[in-house]
Amino acid sequence: MDYTVLLAFFLTLLAGLSTGIGSCIAFLCRHTNRKFLSVSLGFSAGVMIYVSMIEIFFKAQDALIAEMGTRPGSWATVAAFFGGMLVIAVIDKLIPSSENPHEVKLMEETEKGAPQPGRLMRMGVFTALAIAIHNFPEGLATFVSALQEPSVAIPIVVAIAIHNIPEGIAVSVPIYQATGSRRRAFCYSFLSGLAEPLGALLGWLVLRPIMSDTVFGLLFAGVAGIMVFISFDELLPAAREYGEHHLSIYGLISGMVVMAISLLLFL
Repeated sequence: MDYTVLLAFFLTLLAGLSTGIGSCIAFLCRHTNRKFLSVSLGFSAGVMIYVSMIEIFFKAQDALIAEMGTRPGSWATVAAFFGGMLVIAVIDKLIPSSENPHEVKLMEETEKGAPQPGRLMRMGVFTALAIAIHNFPEGLATFVSALQEPSVAIPIVVAIAIHNIPEGIAVSVPIYQATGSRRRAFCYSFLSGLAEPLGALLGWLVLRPIMSDTVFGLLFAGVAGIMVFISFDELLPAAREYGEHHLSIYGLISGMVVMAISLLLFL
């Protein structure tokens, strides 16, 4: 296993384990900093949308055109792009709405009474499971990005890590309310994040024997689709729910600007 593969796996691991940061925030802070979360989630969306549409999509298209020709390569890129969206949309649809990781959880909820601890425990465990399933394609997306272009992957890792923090809160809040155990809540949150590097590892083991420039191009286009879907379906709605509409848009634009400058620096 060469250095690039190890680096890609390490970056994916960092992104996944940030759910544990969300869990720690839930225990250490009494109140949710709504404005900060709103701007941060908007920023993550900006990074992921810009890099997907400006960098990853066109790199995938160039690779596929080189292998397949202009017309078939262009069609294959678009098909893989929307195919990636379809995969993450189907996974999202299969998760029950009550356990969906998009549900915003606040730190203030840890201070409220828990009249039905059994129900809360079930909610927390199912949320952890939902996030784990949901993180599989995210892990593969991060891994493939890092494998192809480590300089592009680092901002993506930061964006996905920020996006995983509220998911850590979503797991730990109900479990902590139900059990009163910080350790147990943290463990469930931490384990749900491990699905991200696990998705990367399993994806790599399955795809490695058939890996070629064509497969890489298709994967890269699919990754772009996954990240755009995550941005519009998760990050922006959560950013607006945590704070004011304008804050999420300011964060979105800031993320795009930072991503644009970072790409220009690597020209």
